[in-house]
Amino acid sequence: MTTAILYDPLFLAHTLAGHPENRERLESIITALDKSGLRDRTIAIPPRPASREEVGRVHSPAYIDLIRHLAESGGDTWDGGETYVVRASYDAAVLAAGAAIRAVEAVLAGEADNAFALVRPPGHHASAGAGEGFCLFNNVAIAARAALAAGLERVLIADFDLHHGNGTQAIFYDDPAVLYFSTHQWGIYPGTGWVTETGHGPGLGTTVNVPFSAGVGDSALAAAFDAVLAPIARRFRPELILVSAGFDAHWSDPLGSLLATITGLTGLVRRLVALAGELCAGRLVLSLEGGYSLDALGAGVCASIRALLGEAEADDPLGPPPWPERRDDALLARVCQIHGLPPLKSL
Repeated sequence: MTTAILYDPLFLAHTLAGHPENRERLESIITALDKSGLRDRTIAIPPRPASREEVGRVHSPAYIDLIRHLAESGGDTWDGGETYVVRASYDAAVLAAGAAIRAVEAVLAGEADNAFALVRPPGHHASAGAGEGFCLFNNVAIAARAALAAGLERVLIADFDLHHGNGTQAIFYDDPAVLYFSTHQWGIYPGTGWVTETGHGPGLGTTVNVPFSAGVGDSALAAAFDAVLAPIARRFRPELILVSAGFDAHWSDPLGSLLATITGLTGLVRRLVALAGELCAGRLVLSLEGGYSLDALGAGVCASIRALLGEAEADDPLGPPPWPERRDDALLARVCQIHGLPPLKSL
């Protein structure tokens, strides 16, 4: 398989010293890619800025103008300092959204079998009229709307970030053309994504949340993809799979308490590769979200790109968690029941 990587140094210019979501995250990924030689085995596609029309398919004109004004004015912070804008932030955010769109364009046009947009700022907490949780524009949502504007009828967004993608959910909550599936840790920011949040109106049933409690690891995440995502994706029949790829579910991440390993997170990517091959001619695009352990972030992205390339599993440099993981089959059984899927025990 051929895999495209979309990256630009401008993504490093959106940064704030001492903030967990800073340029070092992407620098650690690029360093790891160079050390692994993976950049020589992938296709480098330059991103392009998203147009105002493309961003405006998701975000309100007033909000777009606000982010641009804040950047031109030198920047600002809100959410108690969690979300920030500096002078380069508007241009970086527009380019990040455009990178996700360009990745979709490349996959739909056959320039690559799949793609990974290595972008900052992240996006899945940004809603139509507000940025929060380190996010300014919702890159994956903008890419999904671009795919629909290009003629696709059904897009699946899978989100395995530690945190629930409340912005993505809100944007597509009543939209039957987009199926949003999320595994995340319950009880932490942003406090959304319970199992009973399933969509509204024509979008009822196209939001699927699996809110795990602390201590859940590889086996429970794999079961969620096998018992929930796979059958519901087959029922939905997507023409493209987009992924909010956050690596903060790793056991070493300082912001969460899930116990996934590099091997386990890569296993989720391998499942998505297989689903894309089965359902939508391999059309799969990943876009970077969270991940705040620099070692886990670099290793996770490298291992994920190996999975996109169809290579054999690589060693996990960080190994297993120092604590035993636990399952949450009762939660998975409830999700299956809510969404009319086969009982967990029969899978």
